[in-house]
Amino acid sequence: MDTITRPTGGTLARVAGWAQRHRWLAVALWALVLIGVTVTSRLTGSAFHDDNSLPGTESQQVVDLLKNTAQSGASAQIVFKEDNGLATQRAAVENALGNVRLQPHVRSVTGPFETLSADGRIGYATVTFDAASTDLPYDDIVKFADTAKQAGPVEVALAGDPIERISEGGGPAEGVGLLAALVILVFLFRSLLAAGLPVLTAVFAVGSTLGVITVVSHYVDIASYTSPLMMLVGFGVGVDYALLIFSRYRTEILAGHDRDTAGRRALDTAGRSVLFAGTTVIIALLGLLALGLGGLRGVALAVALTVLMTMLASVTLLPALLSLFGQRLERGIRKHAVRREHGRRWRRLADGVQRRPLAPLAIGLVLLVGLSIPAAGMRLGFADASTDPAGSTTRQAYDLLAEGFGPGFSGPLAIVTEDGDPVALQQKLASTPGVARVLAPVNGTVLAFPTTSPQDAATAELVTRLRADVLPTLPGHYLVGGSVAAATDFAGAVADRLPLFVLVVVGLSALLLMVVFRSILIPLKAALLNLLSIGASLGVMTLVFGDGWFGAQPGPIEAFVPVMIFAIVFGLSMDYEVFLVSRMHEEWRRTGDASLAVREGLASTGGVITAAGAIMVLVFGAFLLDPSRMLAQFGLGLAVAVLLDALVIRCLLVPAIMRLLGERAWWLPRWLDRRLPHVALEPRS
Repeated sequence: MDTITRPTGGTLARVAGWAQRHRWLAVALWALVLIGVTVTSRLTGSAFHDDNSLPGTESQQVVDLLKNTAQSGASAQIVFKEDNGLATQRAAVENALGNVRLQPHVRSVTGPFETLSADGRIGYATVTFDAASTDLPYDDIVKFADTAKQAGPVEVALAGDPIERISEGGGPAEGVGLLAALVILVFLFRSLLAAGLPVLTAVFAVGSTLGVITVVSHYVDIASYTSPLMMLVGFGVGVDYALLIFSRYRTEILAGHDRDTAGRRALDTAGRSVLFAGTTVIIALLGLLALGLGGLRGVALAVALTVLMTMLASVTLLPALLSLFGQRLERGIRKHAVRREHGRRWRRLADGVQRRPLAPLAIGLVLLVGLSIPAAGMRLGFADASTDPAGSTTRQAYDLLAEGFGPGFSGPLAIVTEDGDPVALQQKLASTPGVARVLAPVNGTVLAFPTTSPQDAATAELVTRLRADVLPTLPGHYLVGGSVAAATDFAGAVADRLPLFVLVVVGLSALLLMVVFRSILIPLKAALLNLLSIGASLGVMTLVFGDGWFGAQPGPIEAFVPVMIFAIVFGLSMDYEVFLVSRMHEEWRRTGDASLAVREGLASTGGVITAAGAIMVLVFGAFLLDPSRMLAQFGLGLAVAVLLDALVIRCLLVPAIMRLLGERAWWLPRWLDRRLPHVALEPRS
């Protein structure tokens, strides 16, 4: 039955028909896009830039004022330690610094014998470059670092933004995650070919988007962590979307349809769910624009584009691949068709939950609420070298500076005044509890070194105390800046704008669900359960990275991670809501039996949602292997949210709530029904 008939059905069925008739062209076009953008991105290179500015905040005003007096260009520190006294190795140190001065882009070198610790064992030299860190050639930074370490028997470590660039090493996260996903798919479909198609679809989509974003980074501010985050989300949703369409294709084959009809029907049903689910993810990501945080705009747009490309690949590339390999796939599907008992297990679970819905509802809610409680104590901050891997040169430099000059040396507070008395300011700060050392004023700016480290909660409390209690007692106006102050301001800005962000994301997503499912209660249920899964994931992340569970180094959560996780998790949670409830809705429209709709909906999608969730958990969880603490936080937060969503919410809470609601779950006032547009996720019979 290789003859391709004219497609019938909705728009996606016609798209699938086109991809089937022009399968080689569809694959070739995607291959050309992937190759073209990859080659172009290689030729242009990247220009990623971390923009943590917060216009209007006190710390940003300090940054803007200091820019007018400071020299442009990146800086780095070379930290030396000699137990017998650094002065005993003066010749070796000065020889090394002489060679450093000859390196490309080095403007000046000062220290280290003017900046020795009290015991004379530790000193640091400050190196100023003639360009910003992102503009320095990578090879020149490596050459500078190698030269700086040639100081004979003296212990040497390096710190600063340029050094962070060459210290960043990609972990095996992406490869491990994709390999784990492939293993699950092989186990699910008992076929390497069938398992490879969702992975191949994701690779085409993510690879193409990555090249585009690399080129666009020359024209738009896009953060340096965007690429791994794009791969994190793109591989997860890309494999998921293709898996859900292929699973429906498999169902249609087993229902007796020929391969081409099965492909069109799969796109006309699961394909609609994919487009709707992807749209909710994009809406959630674009909701980040409501926060008004410049550094997140480029990230939100890049990840949203990644999701859009995975949607397009799922509805254009995947049907072409199914047509190309259809005969071999069909043989494998029919060979393993005996696995139909899998649906019966999900029916038994649905029946068990519906017989006693209050017990699973109570268990699930207690678990989610209990895990959410630690999130109330989450402390936000910005990463510094204290959380770098223990063996890295930046971490060694941080530890040496803390040993020689105190734990607060790497996070000084910059207090600026234009109309006050800098000398009185210096004296006041010197007598303030929590301040270890104060430098003499320079151009109206006083540097104060806290007694605690930048990541310590006491340092953030010191910033608040200076602003609220200490500085207002002095005549004039004063501004407190520095990395800790910036983190405090960022957390405050997020807290102020979070209600609008939540309202936009939750409101638009709920409205879409109301339009599709013609119900008021289903969108409300979805929104509340999604918020609980997000709270639980943030709670677990706080326990691990905030409190140091399971051996993690305790410290603040990266300031922008929670809002990014909120946007991504809310969108992904809506994915599973759409996949599950759309099948329930299909059965409800067909039979009018609410209990049967719950049972058959879970029987049809429980297995694929669990498999999709397992894939996402492994892809996201693999980023715990990444040396970046920020990416590890993303990976853990997303993995926990998806795990709870797939197992607790979709398998227990949703069936229980739908059973308690009964026919009321599908209620919509007539006046509202007449005003809402009609958008169906399943073709009308």
